[in-house]
Amino acid sequence: MAVKGNALGDYLRARRQQVRPEDVGLVPGARRRVEGLRREELAMLAGISAEYYLRLEVGRDKNPSPQVVEALARALRLDIKATRYLHQLANPIISRWDQSVLDAVVEGLDQLIDELPFPAIVASRYQDVLAANPIAQALSPGFATGQNFLRWRLLDPAARELYVDWEDATDAAISGLRELAGTVPDDPRMQALIAELSSASPLFRELWARANVGYRLGTLHLRHPRVGDLYLSRNQLNVPHVPHALGQHLLIYRAEPGSDSAIALEELRSLSAAPTGAYPGGDAR
Repeated sequence: MAVKGNALGDYLRARRQQVRPEDVGLVPGARRRVEGLRREELAMLAGISAEYYLRLEVGRDKNPSPQVVEALARALRLDIKATRYLHQLANPIISRWDQSVLDAVVEGLDQLIDELPFPAIVASRYQDVLAANPIAQALSPGFATGQNFLRWRLLDPAARELYVDWEDATDAAISGLRELAGTVPDDPRMQALIAELSSASPLFRELWARANVGYRLGTLHLRHPRVGDLYLSRNQLNVPHVPHALGQHLLIYRAEPGSDSAIALEELRSLSAAPTGAYPGGDAR
């Protein structure tokens, strides 16, 4: 779990520990005790002094220049999303808002997803479900409006039954949360959620410590109690930043046209008229 007030340093440390010396052309040495790169090794690779890097990691300097951030990103072998996240930590948004407005769907999005033929939800920066179309709610209890789908996926035993590759699906959601957290690192509501999930779930603690950033494109394998196996492509669409939509996004789940999964989704659509709150398997979970 990130230490309050030092999101940049915590992230640098977490990523430094995941880079093996041999991956960046260094010789590990027989008596090496640290995991990943040493601080001075990362500083050398980034072309900055070891003293300055130490100030960044321990939180005495929290706003390195864009050039330094780029150099660190290259040395840590970060991808595009992780590099953007590092820039956000180095230059965070300073903002104050009424927390209640973050729980409001951007106007028209709920009607839009109702017209989509595949499961779709609108989620907040905290991964609370703000709106879900009927087929999404029929797909998973975690997509019920008002549910935090990451909390549900981590803590409800039904999630392990639904997601065949439960750990991988959970890893993707946790990586998505980290990306959303980067826009405002000192958001107290986000920090409270991370602390709660860290306390409640060993898997969350382990995956959060890996410091992966961003939802990944990929295929989810679900085993639904009524329609059987589905293989769905997961995509994220960000809502353009308006004052109350910071971090609000759409998650959509599509099947390959003509596939067995597409047929199963059609069957699921017919079940989506089930009473609100009742899982299509016949029991409320």
